[in-house]
Amino acid sequence: MTTDFATAAAASPPASRFQQRWLAADPARPDQLAAMARHSMATLDLDAALALEAAALPPGTPMGRPMRRLRNALIATLIERDLAGRADLDEVVSAMTRFADFAITRHLNVLMAEQVALHGMPIGEESGRPQHMMVLAMGKQGGGELNVSSDIDLIFVYPEQGDTQAGPGQKSLSNHEFFVRLGRKLIGALSEVTQDGFTFRVDMALRPNGASGPLAASLAMVEEYLIVQGREWERYAWVKARAVSGDAQDIAALEAIVRPFVFRRYLDFGVIDAIRGMHAQVRAEVERQERLHPDRSNNVKLGRGGIREIEFLAQVFQLIRGGRDAPLRERSTRATLHLLGERALMPPDAVDGLLAAYSFLRNLEHRLQYVDDAQTHTVPAGAAEREVLARMMGLPDAAALLAALDATRAYVAGQFDQMFSDKGNTDPADLPSMDVAADGADHDSRDIVAERLAALGFDDPQAGAARLVSTWQAPRLQSLGDASRTRLLGLINQALPLIATVTAEAHIGSQAATLGRLLDFFEAIARRSAYLALLTEYPHTLERVIRMMHASGWAATFLTRHPILLDELMDDRNSAMPDFPALGAALTVELDAAAGDTERQLDILRETHHAALFRLLALDLAGELTVERLADHLSALADAIVAATIQAAWNTIATRHREVPRFAVIAYGKLGGKELGYVSDLDVIFLFDDDDQDAPANYAKLAQRFITWMTAHTPAGILFDIDTALRPDGASGMLVSSVGAFARYQTSSAWLWEHQALTRARFCAGDAAIGAQFEAIREQVLRIDRSARSTALATEVVAMRRRMRDAHVNHTTLFDLKHDAGGMIDVEFITQYLVLRHAATYPQLTTNVGNIALLTRFAELGLIDAPLAADAATAYRTMRRLQHQMRLQGQDNARVAPGLVEMHAANVVKLWGEIFPQ
Repeated sequence: MTTDFATAAAASPPASRFQQRWLAADPARPDQLAAMARHSMATLDLDAALALEAAALPPGTPMGRPMRRLRNALIATLIERDLAGRADLDEVVSAMTRFADFAITRHLNVLMAEQVALHGMPIGEESGRPQHMMVLAMGKQGGGELNVSSDIDLIFVYPEQGDTQAGPGQKSLSNHEFFVRLGRKLIGALSEVTQDGFTFRVDMALRPNGASGPLAASLAMVEEYLIVQGREWERYAWVKARAVSGDAQDIAALEAIVRPFVFRRYLDFGVIDAIRGMHAQVRAEVERQERLHPDRSNNVKLGRGGIREIEFLAQVFQLIRGGRDAPLRERSTRATLHLLGERALMPPDAVDGLLAAYSFLRNLEHRLQYVDDAQTHTVPAGAAEREVLARMMGLPDAAALLAALDATRAYVAGQFDQMFSDKGNTDPADLPSMDVAADGADHDSRDIVAERLAALGFDDPQAGAARLVSTWQAPRLQSLGDASRTRLLGLINQALPLIATVTAEAHIGSQAATLGRLLDFFEAIARRSAYLALLTEYPHTLERVIRMMHASGWAATFLTRHPILLDELMDDRNSAMPDFPALGAALTVELDAAAGDTERQLDILRETHHAALFRLLALDLAGELTVERLADHLSALADAIVAATIQAAWNTIATRHREVPRFAVIAYGKLGGKELGYVSDLDVIFLFDDDDQDAPANYAKLAQRFITWMTAHTPAGILFDIDTALRPDGASGMLVSSVGAFARYQTSSAWLWEHQALTRARFCAGDAAIGAQFEAIREQVLRIDRSARSTALATEVVAMRRRMRDAHVNHTTLFDLKHDAGGMIDVEFITQYLVLRHAATYPQLTTNVGNIALLTRFAELGLIDAPLAADAATAYRTMRRLQHQMRLQGQDNARVAPGLVEMHAANVVKLWGEIFPQ
């Protein structure tokens, strides 16, 4: 879609009748045009240019006339630069937007001064502050992409009701009347046609209540309107609203009102259907006009595959996700498309194609308007006019122009259909008949559904039918509106063959369990139309849900609790491993943006953690991760969440004595050993190194706030349970310790079991210097020479293990993978003992590399028998895998048939006997 404008301009006479008339009206204008055309109009000094136009007129001439003359000169220059290939689309739309903002603010300032001179300054009755009108630019002006001959869509808003503060000889008005009069005068100043034409045509139809509403509305009126009457299409319109005048605090107040109306805090997939309906109305009107006026076909704005469809494609993602992803609140269509590509919400080739199409269609639209400075969007029917238009586009002839236009529109239409085609139409005849009104009809309904399930290959159709009918008759589903019931029934209809297919492919798992999990999920989301809309609009997501639920009961429960994670299943973004440093950086930016709104910050943390965890879960269920790699990634994710929480929580402490806390979180247990599971607690302690007198109290507040942020139940769920029992002196000790106090405790007062725990401890997050100090203390403690009391050390370890086993007696015939003799805790105690016993001689044993790697090192150093070490490592790996599989199925107690691990447990018991002979 490249265009050689310079060649076209050289080969043909000027194509703009508007530009020719402007040049012919004054002998000086060719020189003026040549001078202006040397420089980009996007950076034109508008104040200086307006002053030059005013200087050419008699003194005292009202501003409207030089403003119109400047407007005409600007457009003539843009035509010259654009057709000569010296200006691109960005220069044209940026220059027009900047000029529109300039014209509005300059006229408004003059008119406001005149109004105040007549009636006094309007004062807010609540604040007592002077009031100034906010002029909101909507549409393409709001988005910074205004056409050369476009109307400007405006809305007038003032802050508060009240009255003007009239002085002697002035007539007081209510603020409302003051700003209505001011608005009328502004419209006239911009749009009145004079000998020099007009500056801009003004359209006020987007204001609250449209043509029947007041010309100017207070903030309170806008808020009430948007809450009570705001319609779906108005959300689309208000995306681009941008204040070009007004006080900053009033603009902020307005944005706080508009933002929740436009951008929902949840993922709003229901907007797809709303835009689909709105587009259908627009298309119907365009088609009606084309039937009445065949010469108006090929509307590049509203026609099939036109500019409006590209705008819809960009804005649907904004309305769906802008509540959670602030950068997507961008007003520019082009900038939004770039963001969609960067966020992988749209394929890169689709983004490139739509951007190219947008540029082609907007350039064509401008050339249509260049001819007579008319607000037209329709390719002319005449052959001669089309030839001129083709040359203006740098194309050889009209045939080439129409071919390029058809190809562009076909591409856009294809992309639009892919997004907006109605995927929710289901033939009622294909739906299971479950609308039973009375018990007498219940058995008939079950039989009909059972026949359908049997035909699909369900192994127990009667049981499945009973569950389906029972769920459908649940009060939550029976009370749904007709639209939601139809949509849900359609989803069930789509799901049944998918369940049959998935369970047949997997060869494991239960159809009944999968159906039950899915119906529990449907019941949980039935009243949340956005999720029903997502599954309807993206049918492949439903298949992914079913596959995940079939593979894992725990995954089904997790998704049912957090259905917002459906977004992670929409496309292949979840097939990529999370980038944890990037995730942490992005999380910090989001938390900073929500500063002052603790509730939102807590939800941001949870949403980020759940989304990344869910992505790891998808990779896990797809067989892409070993248990060890999964644990590494879950631990890295926890580290990122902890790090972001520390700084965000610190910023909420009013008494903080420094901007960056000298504070660190030390991880023990599963997190410390990088063996974290999906639902593991975090065992942590808190250290600080700060001599400030306020440090102990402030860091105690930080630790407590950190625990609260992690453990609080919010609508987005919980992050982690936190266990701080391993801090010095346990539950009776201080929540936060100085580095010095921690070192003294570890070297003089700590129990043996605390040194055992230290073998799996590591710096997690916070001040890296404190982390280095901790690692040095840990190294020192672990390398204490214990050879002289090795027998006592072994005795203490064995006694500790016995106490743990006594506390977890297994009364079943199954083998407890964690607590029984030969289980995982035995392996962990073996490695902890050997580190404490031999680290003084072999410093490489202090490295926190995990139990399996340590067993290998012990064997390499000759401390234990190599084959037995390998067998114990295999046993530990096998048991962890079995435990993980059981957790995925939702089983808390990791107990298995003894035959599954008999050999492995025997190998661990043998190693235990070698190290701790009785």
